[in-house]
Amino acid sequence: MQPKYTIDRFEEDFAVCEASDQRMVNIPFEDIPEDSEEGDILVFTEGKYVKDKRATAAARRRIKEKMEKLIL
Repeated sequence: MQPKYTIDRFEEDFAVCEASDQRMVNIPFEDIPEDSEEGDILVFTEGKYVKDKRATAAARRRIKEKMEKLIL
């Protein structure tokens, strides 16, 4: 399975990401899509990082559902 990287935050000149194996990695800004946001999930394919839109949407849905349960 291809490793995935979730953008945790932005610092200086890089995105701090949590890899699917729980490691924290720093990816330079120039290596990620320009419109990247915290919470986006990236995959490294064909020599570059690209957004995994489906995985990002699913993760955001899960987080929203958890937050709604906490509020209720």
